[in-house]
Amino acid sequence: MSTVYGMPFHLEDTTGNVFDSSFTDLYQRMSFTVRATMRSPERTAVMVHNASSGAGHGGLMVPVASFDFGANNALGTVKIGHGEIMEIEKYLVKVSRNNSMIRKFTASDAQAYTWTYNGTEDVEWTCTNSRGYAVASYSLKSEHEPTYEHSSGCMLYVEEAYAHIAGELLASLTIMRHIAKYRL
Repeated sequence: MSTVYGMPFHLEDTTGNVFDSSFTDLYQRMSFTVRATMRSPERTAVMVHNASSGAGHGGLMVPVASFDFGANNALGTVKIGHGEIMEIEKYLVKVSRNNSMIRKFTASDAQAYTWTYNGTEDVEWTCTNSRGYAVASYSLKSEHEPTYEHSSGCMLYVEEAYAHIAGELLASLTIMRHIAKYRL
């Protein structure tokens, strides 16, 4: 059984780059990497790894998630853990026909979660569960906080009770940030 701290995970985003960053909890409780493993005019492949777990079967680290984006940054496919490959549009479903910046997904715990773009100076994204409780948020660098040498100043907060889906929250947030960046 792991220690309960009673506070959210503070996953510091080292670069702020959508497809090339590390997210490490300030208290060293968990760590993830997001890396583009292939870039070409036809597609971009991205992997999310749990850097705090050791290598899996055969010495290979199994990704928490992998995505393939199409030509011109189009949404492509996603694979979460050992799940099936599916279209991103079916994994992260628009809540409103007119707004692609609010999308919901079903995590491995069979619960529905919704990412919403806030676009405010402090909190860019918020994720809530089906009851409307805040589960995670992604904050941009505050003008009032110092930035450390190896940090973008951006932070992903994950409530402690949702540690079991932290990798999925990061994966879905990465896709949402891609959608926002390319106005998809």
